Amino acid sequence: MAKEIKTIAVMTSGGDAPGMNAAIRAAVREAIVNGVSVKGIKKGYAGLLNEEIVDMEKKDVSDIIQRGGTILGTARCPEFKEEAVQAKAAEICKKHGIDGVIVIGGDGSYRGAQALARHGINTIGVPGTIDLDISCTEYTIGFDTAVNTAMQAIDKVRDTSSSHERCSIIEVMGRNAGYIALWCGVANGAEDILIPEKYDYNEQKIINNIIANRKRGKTHHIIINAEGIGHSTSMARRIEAATGMETRATILGYMQRGGSPTCKDRFFASMMGAYAADLLCSGKSNRVVGHSHGEFTDYDIEEALSMEKGISEYQYEIARKLSL
Repeated sequence: MAKEIKTIAVMTSGGDAPGMNAAIRAAVREAIVNGVSVKGIKKGYAGLLNEEIVDMEKKDVSDIIQRGGTILGTARCPEFKEEAVQAKAAEICKKHGIDGVIVIGGDGSYRGAQALARHGINTIGVPGTIDLDISCTEYTIGFDTAVNTAMQAIDKVRDTSSSHERCSIIEVMGRNAGYIALWCGVANGAEDILIPEKYDYNEQKIINNIIANRKRGKTHHIIINAEGIGHSTSMARRIEAATGMETRATILGYMQRGGSPTCKDRFFASMMGAYAADLLCSGKSNRVVGHSHGEFTDYDIEEALSMEKGISEYQYEIARKLSL
């Protein structure tokens, strides 16, 4: 029989993502409406180990839905992979009367949640990452804001690239996933899109494409390069040497993590945060919230972590055709 849930905690873990605050807000308010007390754990698993735990009321999450980042803070915690550290974290939860924890983050955060569940703490994961690389869900909190931020920046780089008749290599985030690069490549009308899932590291093809486009009268060239490939600056030097076309690298970096979340991120984060609170309040554990076929759903963490996710062949092929 499921244990009675009296107090839950919320934390954000790993890289921050726009919309995390909306998820925190929804989780806190939904749990309180269900008669459950809520605590906030600051700075992720590192904060849990340091007992940076505060009480949270409805008023504590007022006026945060429009803010980027996370009011709870976040941090990496490599030592949480150790069994002894995981056991210590579970004991800290019990010491503070925490029956369950909502962890907002990516795959690494889910592994931490899975470990807490093994030690008797109910856990629910919420997908918060700009990379869109969590296999069990079609959407992750922060992706829409990040991809729009990148798109707008690339539009600006295109303006100056066109004015100076340059080749511009623009590197976007995404870790080892190419979703931000693919979406921006299509949305920004890039001539080349380089993503880890498809790139064959044949720079000569890119060089040939630039030369062919110049012969057809095209005066500038945009290459979207995914973080998982990287080396944009050295690539720019090689391409300039081979083509004679002035080539510049722009690495957008952490600006993609910040900014006020879009309506889509606020809505999805609110639904997912509330859904996670409902799962915990009903005694569920070791689950991950997801979005599939238009519905919010949940999966066993073990199942979620074993799933694989790849780039749509159709989407990639259309992106390639549109760039010709």
